[in-house]
Amino acid sequence: MAGLINGVLSMFVLAIFIRSILSWFPLSPHNPFKLMVFQVTEPVLAPLRRYLPHFGSIDLAPMVSIIIILFLIQPLVRQILS
Repeated sequence: MAGLINGVLSMFVLAIFIRSILSWFPLSPHNPFKLMVFQVTEPVLAPLRRYLPHFGSIDLAPMVSIIIILFLIQPLVRQILS
């Protein structure tokens, strides 16, 4: 069970990273891959954006969400499920 949860969290971190990289390229807003990545990550990133300060065009939500997943959630999951 712990392996499954860690796998899902790792895939989510990868999706956030891919979303950050995709934001650097001018892809069509109707690109199916871009739409899928944005739909998967937006429910987590949108609430974080409300609480984070704005720095122009720099979005800190992906970095903060990855830090939360890597440093807080994964150790807790490992401890609870092991």
